[in-house]
Amino acid sequence: MNAVLSFVLVLGILIFVHELGHFLFAKLFKVRVLQFSLGFGNKLIGKKWGETEYMISAFPLGGYVKMHGEQPGEEIAEADKAVSFAHKSVGQRFWIVFGGPLFNLLFAVLVFWLMFAFAGMPDLVDSTKIGMISSGSAAEKAGMKKGDLILTINDHKVTSWEQVSSSVRDSGGKELKLRVRRGGEELTITATPVRDKVKNIFGEPTEERYLLGMGRAEDVVYSKVSLPESIKLAFEHTWSMIVLTVMGIVKMIQRVIPASELGGPIRIAEIAGEQLKEGWINLIHFTGLLSVNLGILNLLPIPILDGGHLVFLSIEAVRRKPMGETALMRAQQVGMALLGTLMLFVFYNDIARLVHRFL
Repeated sequence: MNAVLSFVLVLGILIFVHELGHFLFAKLFKVRVLQFSLGFGNKLIGKKWGETEYMISAFPLGGYVKMHGEQPGEEIAEADKAVSFAHKSVGQRFWIVFGGPLFNLLFAVLVFWLMFAFAGMPDLVDSTKIGMISSGSAAEKAGMKKGDLILTINDHKVTSWEQVSSSVRDSGGKELKLRVRRGGEELTITATPVRDKVKNIFGEPTEERYLLGMGRAEDVVYSKVSLPESIKLAFEHTWSMIVLTVMGIVKMIQRVIPASELGGPIRIAEIAGEQLKEGWINLIHFTGLLSVNLGILNLLPIPILDGGHLVFLSIEAVRRKPMGETALMRAQQVGMALLGTLMLFVFYNDIARLVHRFL
C-alpha cells in the first residue's frame, strides 16, 4: 500500500510540474490553452476555468497540455491566429516545448534545496558496519550478515571501512579471522577473500583485487548548512544527477548496462515504497532524482517526446520554414511505435522481476 501511495504522490507531482512548465510558457506567449490534463484517455473529473479545462484522466502515466493550433494541418481562423501555437515564432514555440523538461530540472533543484536547507548536508558515517552482502560471495558463504559490526580482523582492531577494505585487499587470498558484533553477542567468523573484479556504478570493471563481497552500511548524519550554501549544494547535486542520468543512457546504448535493468511503473512504485520505509528524506531525494530523470528523458530526440519536437523546431529555424505535414506525421508515428515498444518492454521487465521474486 505504501508503494502505491508513494508512486501516486511522486509521479503525480512530477507530471503536474512538467505540464505546468508547458502551460506557463504557453500563457507567457499568449497561446490559448484548451486543456490541462494529468493522465491520458477518458476524463475522470474536470472543471473549466476561463478558456482552459483542467482534468484528471484515466491513464495516469503522463499528462498533456492541449493548445490552440498545435496539431499540424489544423484550420485556424484569422481572428484566432494571435493565440495559436502554430503562429508563434520558432523561439517562442521552442520555449513552450522546452518548458516541461526545464521545470522538472528546476523542481529537482527546489527539492534538493529543501532537503539541504531543512535536514542539512548528509555525510556518510564511516564505520565498520556491513550494509550489503553479495549473493554467493565469500562473505555470505562464511555466514556474515547485513548489520554485522566488524570489530577486529586477524586480532587487529578496525574502526573505519578503509581499514576493513585494505585488510581484505592485502590479504593475498589467505583466510581472515573476523570478530563481529551481531545484536548483543560477539562472534568469530573465518572468511577467505577471492580475487574478483571491482565494478563502478555502471557495472564496468575498474580493477581486480581480493574481495569478500560485502559493502559498508550507508548510514548518514546531517550537518546544518547556511541558506546560500544549501542553494549552491542543490544546484551542484542536480548537475551531478544530470551527468549521472546522461551517462546511464550512454552506457545503456553501449550495452554496458543491460536492457533488463530498465524499470517501468511497477519498479518505480517499488522503489518509492522502499524509500518511504527508509524515511521521508529518502523519498524526497528519490523525487528529486526522478524529476531529473523525467526531464532528461523527455529531451531525448525521439519524435513525440519534447526532445523530438525541439529537433523539428531547430530544423525549422535552420530551413526558415516548417517541416512538411507528411514528414511530421510519419515521424510522430515512428515515435509512437518506439515509445509503445519501450513501454511494453519495461512492463515486461517489471513483471519478469515479480515472477522471478516469487518463484
